[in-house]
Order: sequence, then C-alpha cells, then structure tokens
Amino acid sequence: MKQDVFGQMNSLTRADSAEAWDGVLLGFLAHAAVTPDHLAKVLTLEPDFALGHAVKGMFLSLLGRRELVPAAAESLELAEDATRHGTITLREQKYVTALRLWLSGNLTGAVQTYEAVLRDHPDDTLAMKLSHACRFVLGDSDGMRRSIERVMPAYAPDHAGRGYLLGCHAFSLEETGAYDKAEIAGRQALWMVSDDAWGLHAVAHVHDMTGNAKTGLEWLSGREAAWAHCNNFRYHVWWHKALMHLDLGQVDRVMELYDAEIRKDRTDDYRDISNATSLLMRLELEGVDVGNRWDELADLSAARTEDGCLIFADLHYLMALTGTDQADASARMLARIHADAKRSNCDVTRRMGDPGLAAASGLCAFGEGNYAEAFDNLLTARDKMHLAGGSHAQRDVFERLTIDSGLRAGRLDAVERILDDRQAKRAGGEDNYALARRALIASGRGGANAQSVPAE
Repeated sequence: MKQDVFGQMNSLTRADSAEAWDGVLLGFLAHAAVTPDHLAKVLTLEPDFALGHAVKGMFLSLLGRRELVPAAAESLELAEDATRHGTITLREQKYVTALRLWLSGNLTGAVQTYEAVLRDHPDDTLAMKLSHACRFVLGDSDGMRRSIERVMPAYAPDHAGRGYLLGCHAFSLEETGAYDKAEIAGRQALWMVSDDAWGLHAVAHVHDMTGNAKTGLEWLSGREAAWAHCNNFRYHVWWHKALMHLDLGQVDRVMELYDAEIRKDRTDDYRDISNATSLLMRLELEGVDVGNRWDELADLSAARTEDGCLIFADLHYLMALTGTDQADASARMLARIHADAKRSNCDVTRRMGDPGLAAASGLCAFGEGNYAEAFDNLLTARDKMHLAGGSHAQRDVFERLTIDSGLRAGRLDAVERILDDRQAKRAGGEDNYALARRALIASGRGGANAQSVPAE
C-alpha cells in the first residue's frame, strides 16, 4: 500500500508507480497535458491497479465521444478484473462503481458515489475534482458548491490539494452568483498553486458575468504561464480572452486569437468545437464577416451527428452545421436528438429531450431564417438550459441567439424581459452586447415598425 500526494492510501506497491500516480493526480487537478503520460506509466508498471483503470475510464468518458465508449468499457472491465484478483481498498472500489454507473447512463449515481467517497475521505482531492467535473457536465452548479463547501473543513492550510480546492470553490461560487467571493477564492487559489488554470479561469468568469472586460483582460495579462501547461483547456482560456476583446469591440484581436490560439490545433474535441462555434456565432450576431471559418467546423461536426454522448456537445456541433449549408447533416442530427429524447431512460437522453430538443429546433430555425420559430423554441429551452451542462459564459451564446431571434421577429417586450433577467443574474452588470440590444429595442419602439429591427 502507498500513500498519495493528497494523503490517501491506495493499492500500489512500487515507489516509481506511486510517484507516477502523484503525477496523474496533480496533472488532473492542473488540467496538465502530460497527465495521460503519467497514467500510462502507472498502468504499465502495475497493470492490476484497479483505481488507475477506473480513473482512465472516467477520463475517457468525460471526453464525451461515442467512439471512446468501448475503451472506457474496457477500462471498467480491467478494473473489475483487478478487483477480483488483487488487493483493493473500499475507497478504490467506489471509483470502480462510479465508472460503472456513468457508463450505464446513470451520471447522477456516479456523482453520488464520489460523494460517498468524500463522506469517508473528505480530503480526497481526486474524488472532489471528479465530482466537480461530473456535476459540471450535469449542469448542477448548486451541487458543485455544496460538495466543495462540505469538504473544505478537512483541508489543512498545508494540504497539497487546498489550492485546487479553492479554484473549484471559486468556480462554483461564480456559477451560483457569489461574484465577489469567487474572485477572492480564485486569486487565493492561484497564489497557492501557480498552475491552477481552473481557478484563474474562474476569476475570468467573474469579469465576464459582471461586464468588466477591461478588468478581465488585465487579470489574464501576464498570467499565461498559468495555462500554458494545459491540455486543450488552454484553448478555452484563450477563448475567454477573446470574449473580452469582443465586448470591447476589438474584432481584429478576436480574429487573431481565434486563428492563432483557439483553433491553433484544429481538433474535433467537443470542447474545442464549442469554443470555436460559440465565438463565431457571437461575431456573426455583431455583423462581423468571419469568412470561411465555419467550413472546417461544419466538416468536423458533420461526422458527429450520431454521437449523442452529451447534449452540450451536440448543440455546438449543430451550431456549426447551421452556420453553413449542411442542411442534410443538420436534419440527421435533429432526427437523432428526437429519437434519443423519446427513450428518456437515463441522464443523457433525458437532457436530449429537455432542454435539448427545443434548443436544437431553435438553432435549426435560426439557421433557416425562421426567427419567430427560433425564438419560440429557444425560449422554451431557456429555463432549463443549465441542464445541458457547461457554464453561464458558455451557455450565453444560446441566450444571445434567443435575444437576437426575438429582435428579428419583432418580439421586443419579450426580449426586454430576457435582458432584464440576464442583467439580474449578472449582479446588475451589463455587457456591451446587452446595451446594444437595449438600444435596438428603443429604436424599434421609436416609431419604426417592429420588423425594421435589423436582421444582421
């Protein structure tokens, strides 16, 4: 038995594999690109390490890709086989159970299993982060915050995971509207662990939600080292920076960041696709010509129409398709979401049905220029869009599409109510996007008929 960097006992037997396992743990918390290398070393040195296989399976599952499901299932099989033939702690067994539940579609059950680990081992930073990550996928921001705050008393000031815990706390505070506390926690997290990109990005979220783009850029400037080591999460931090430049009207800088950083490596990872599609859509809503940048996203997304792992991913694939002329691929994806929604037999398919079906229908209608239909569908999805997962900042592209489709359909009163609600959720702050739409409403009421509101 070996003790890991966070103080938890595991069934490893070798010093070199234990050192590599610490690399996995610290890498996962820091979103480090080298994490899979450490995990591969652990499983090469100790192929019967059930916890390692269970964590690998969950890492694969969180990538939200249908073709990786068999590999995740193989990891579960290896973990269960190791459980039957080797020594394993009760804590490690629960990680195996969590993977089994996730792969069965019971995402909520997987979260509850990680919480069971935390009841017995509240300072298990791996379980804390996995619960946090799974709740993020489920759109459970209140649960994220409760989970973190339950275990905080167990973290001594010198606990190796305390800085990362504070980064997760910062994000959960921001997502539940406690912006001042979130900024303090995020700054403290980065002070404790300089590679905590999650905590750094939580503070960026605060500035986004409170309409302080200039201050947000000042926060990120000079701190690039905090996310340079990251896996594809680094593209997401650059995305945040691009959003701030967009709010300030610095379109040329947005385009530079898109080409040089956000789509530097043209992957089809759904998180990278979501960064790109949502940014291009925001640009187009501002009347910016994005050239042929939609094309590569649409080509990649056309190959994902049957994926169906996460509605958040599907909606961004669909956004790429509706941004081009790939009507056949859009129709295939919408039909598949319809079919999944009819099953409604697990956390994934239930979210396909609600809010997914209405949101997808709204995207398709918007792409076809049917703005009244788009508005009605997107408005239907709006109150439950958090269940699609992601953050407020990520989901705001759907909010903007709702608002702009309503403007184009002449639904000025309804759009104003949405803007008022959006402002309330942002602690009363408004970004330049919202201010411009309020100006359009005022113009539309100033004597022009509603249909004169610009469509572009």
